[in-house]
Amino acid sequence: MDSLVSTDWLAKHLGEPDLVVVDSSWHMPASGRKAREEYVAAHIPGARFLDIDEVSDTSHPAPHMLPSAAEFGAAMERLGVSRSDRIVVYDNSPTRTAARGWFMLRHFGAELVAILNGGFQRWTAERLPVESGEAPPRNATFKAIERDEVVDKQQLLGGIAIPWLDARGKPRFEGTESDPRPGVAPGHAPGARNLPFGTLYREDGTFRSPDEVRQLFAEAGVDPMRPFVASCGSGVTANSLIFAAHLLGNDDTRLYDGSWSEWGADPATPKVLGPA
Repeated sequence: MDSLVSTDWLAKHLGEPDLVVVDSSWHMPASGRKAREEYVAAHIPGARFLDIDEVSDTSHPAPHMLPSAAEFGAAMERLGVSRSDRIVVYDNSPTRTAARGWFMLRHFGAELVAILNGGFQRWTAERLPVESGEAPPRNATFKAIERDEVVDKQQLLGGIAIPWLDARGKPRFEGTESDPRPGVAPGHAPGARNLPFGTLYREDGTFRSPDEVRQLFAEAGVDPMRPFVASCGSGVTANSLIFAAHLLGNDDTRLYDGSWSEWGADPATPKVLGPA
């Protein structure tokens, strides 16, 4: 199974016993949209809902931080997802949160994880079947491990010898637009470059071609085939940058999970306004 699958591919394989579909939709709080309610109303047949806020370290002040491996594994077993399954993740969100679901599943040990190209937006545009309600119970085993691919604030403050790529939009990165979270300063970290996650997608939600992705990284001043740290507002959209590098063949990337919601809220961290 490729890491990016088409709606045609999923429609043909839907219902196979080792194939699990996961809806990892999430919306910014100010949007007024409720991802779980939308999932219950309509989703790809058999899909299970991964709640990014719920499956997180709720003790951390930053939003939806990664949970422990044990907590994630238990949550996946309750959801009916096994580590050995073929897993296809999709979303119905302008923030393209399937990439966060993809990252979480791989980070905790799943090997066969793909994103549905175009997500629910493309699925419904093609008038493919949907259903409502909750998914039925499914026996699952997910003995989670944790990959070494996340960095924290202290590591970054101590200095890290790879580029830092910020996935937020240009106005938030440059500080001309206020952060949507109260108490979070504007701007970006010294030395960070900017590649807004949304530029990686076409209007229909599908990924741009490999050549287009390479060009976007080049314009941001970062080589997508070399190690880099990705961050964003709260550790969600940064995963689109990580997934894009993965599609090009680079898995030597790192996620700053706390992202700007942690860095920008700390008065002691250095911050810069203006272009990179």
